[in-house]
Parts: sequence; structure tokens; C-alpha cells
Amino acid sequence: SGALGKDDSILENPSIPNPFPELCCSPFASVLSASLLPKATSRKKQVIKVYSEDDTSRALEVPSDITARDVCQLLILKNHYVDDHSWTLFEQLTHTGLGRAIEDHELVVEVQSNWVMEEETKLYFRKNYAKYEFFKNPLSFFPDHMISFPSETSAALSHSGILQMFLSSSTYPEIHGYLHAKEQGKKSWKKLYFLLRRSGLYFSTKGTSKEPRHLQFFCEFSNSDMYMSLTGKKISGAPTNYGFCFKPNKSGGTRDLKQLCADDEQSRTCWMTAIRLLKYGMQLYQNYMQPYQGRSGCSPLNITPMRSISENSLVAMDFSGHRSRIIENPTEALSVAVEEGLAWRRRGCLRLNSHGSPIAMSNMAIHRSQSWFHHKISREEAQRLILQHGLVDGVFLVRDSQSNPKTFVLSLSHGLKIKHFQIVPLEDDGKLFYTLDDGHTRFTDLIQLVEFYQLNKGVLPCKLKHYCARIAL
Repeated sequence: SGALGKDDSILENPSIPNPFPELCCSPFASVLSASLLPKATSRKKQVIKVYSEDDTSRALEVPSDITARDVCQLLILKNHYVDDHSWTLFEQLTHTGLGRAIEDHELVVEVQSNWVMEEETKLYFRKNYAKYEFFKNPLSFFPDHMISFPSETSAALSHSGILQMFLSSSTYPEIHGYLHAKEQGKKSWKKLYFLLRRSGLYFSTKGTSKEPRHLQFFCEFSNSDMYMSLTGKKISGAPTNYGFCFKPNKSGGTRDLKQLCADDEQSRTCWMTAIRLLKYGMQLYQNYMQPYQGRSGCSPLNITPMRSISENSLVAMDFSGHRSRIIENPTEALSVAVEEGLAWRRRGCLRLNSHGSPIAMSNMAIHRSQSWFHHKISREEAQRLILQHGLVDGVFLVRDSQSNPKTFVLSLSHGLKIKHFQIVPLEDDGKLFYTLDDGHTRFTDLIQLVEFYQLNKGVLPCKLKHYCARIAL
């Protein structure tokens, strides 16, 4: 019993977090050193090609049992990116405009084996901020009018209660509502009342009746994958822009797709989230809770995740006096940040451009190097990009305006909608400024503007939080 007590006291002491988790017991050690291990030689290798947003690509030789998360970790490591757990592998069907985020646990080679010859399919590496958002805020994903619970449970379920019901094997909340379904082999769409149950997706042949005799089976999920329509109405001739579909594994292409579309984004998000939870269950929760568990078999309990830099973990400091101090007043912190930014730009411009005007250099071209700036992309492309990065509040990008060549547009996700705000150049006293609010707040360049709205909501519906990156692999 003495020995047992001693062990208990050891367990009670808080473990010291490892500051360099990526250097020891790395989840991708097995990927990188696969060729060095004697047991790994029997594992088959395959070459996969992964694309980034700017269509650069990288070929990787990977073992046949590599998961999507392992591929992401490999690319994060090779490119020295910060891992904030939102990097994701996407599968995109170019001709049909369909795409899906490959789940972290899925085997990439297995995903590729379902591709058919006539369809051009690509793997993309990008961030998906909405990947596990429903675990953080499930109530906003399942509106009251679309969800009903088994009669024995109370209607007012808590935050965690909804998730527990979704993840348990015995119960499952019923999702119901109208969807437009494309009739097989026809061009027409029909509006029907659908119900989601454990056994699959059904529609009612008589209005909103849930009687078993009126329910007709539409599709089950174990042998098919769910895709989102990224092109809106264009390709499929759908009645709305909120399409999604099911593609049977190893199917003969587009003729076997079971296509649906919702009336709004909230409805589509609800259906797609519920179907993901139904199909993968606890596996999704494990993916969310254990982002570091790779094939090397490390326990996530021993690994302290690398801190991601967020606005909550940074403080403003003043180093001008003999002793440094934390700046508590937010207005003072903001003005100091803006001043420092301007001073840094002035130094950079003068260093870069000794011949021309420093202001011209900073105003005209400085934003081009920023990851959030997308040169000459259309409104539709911007919407598709934000949709793929996840409709979480604060996902944004800045682009050239197509309607007015001298202005820019800030495209921003808020409340499951994508909104576009024009950034207008103003000339005052021979100097050029940029503004989002008719000149009330002015900025000498786009970087300053973006930095300001990352800290302040201002006229926008929310702060700028996550940018859609233009990365090169």
C-alpha cells in the first residue's frame, strides 16, 4: 500500500509541459523515417500530388496507410507552417464543381482509389476553420425547427447534451425539413420533406407525414461520400446555391450522384453536419480532441500542443522607459501599434525604394506580398474560397475590385453569409488613403487597414479573424 500511495502522489503532481513537442515522439516521425525502419520496408509506398490555392503542387511519396492528417503534418513540417489544427486535405472534382474536406482519419490512398477516370480530381491542402466548429458551439448548428428529440428526452437540451445524443450509439436526434432533390436521370428538381435517421436519409411521399408507410428511402452513407457544391447553381441547374450530394464509392461518375439542395446556408450546414456525425460518430470527436495522435502511437496526453498565436495570448508592451510595462488601456495600445506599424513601413519603404516616392511604394504595392491578398480574383472565386475555408465568423480575404479597377474589396464571412465591402482610395492634400467607411477612418495602406479591423470591428459585422491564405507548396 505504501508503494501505491507513492505512485498516487506522483500522479497528482502537475506534469511539466514539453516546450518542443514536435522534436520528440513526433506524430509524423513514422512518416518521415518510414524508410529507415526495418519493419517499414514491407509497407507499400505510393506517390500522391497535392495542390495549394495558387495551383502550385508537390509530389509526396507516402506509405499506403497514411491518413489525411499525417499528410497535412508532413506538409506543415516541410513548409515550416504554424500548426493551428485547421490544416485540411480537400478532394475537388474539377468538372462538376464538387468538393469535400477529407476527414483527418481517412486513408488518402483509399480516397484516391474511389476516383473514376473521366473525372479530373485533385487533392488540395488548405485551412478549414469550420472543421470542428460544431463541437464548440453545437446549438447554433442545429436550429430548433430542424431538430426533434426522442420523446423521453426534454426539449431544452444543453450544449453538451445535443452532442452526447449524436455521439451515442443508441439515440440519435431526428433532423427534418424541406430539401430540393434532383430526380435521377432527369433535369428537374422536386421539393420534398426529408428526415435523417440512423438507417439513412428518407423523404415523405405525403407532405410532412412521418408515418413509416409514407417514408421512402433516399440514401445511406456507409458506402458513399458527401460533397458540397462549390459553384452554386451554374453546373447542376439547381434551384438554389446551397447544393450538396452523395457519390457512391467506386461509382461511374456524375450519373450516380444523388443531388440535393437546401434553401439557405443554415439548413445546408445543419444537414451536412448531422450526416458527418451520423457517419463517423465518436471518430470525429477523437479527431477533434486528439490532434496530435499520429500513427506512431504517441499518447496525446504526453504532448502539450504548440500554442497558436491568437489575439487573446498577446499583450501590448511599452519598452520606451527604463522598465517595460504592459499597456492596459486598449486605445493607447492601438495607437502604439499603429505608430509602430507606420514607422516600420517608413523604414521599409525608404530601404526598398531609394529612387521613387516612399508613399507611392507603400500604398501601391505593399499589400501584394500579403497572404490575405488575392490579385484579380472574381467575386464568385472569392466566395468559393471562403466557403472552402469554412463559414466561420471572421474568415476573410482582400481582392482587387472587378467593377472599379482602382478600388479593392474585403470579402468577409459572418453569420453563415459572405459579405463584400468596398475599400475606396481617397486623395487628401496630395496623399493617398484607403477607407471602408466613407473616409471616417483612413489608412495609408491596406496592411494598416487589415491590422486595424483585426483588432476593431468598426463598421464591419465582426473582426477579421482568419484569412484565406495564398500559400505556395
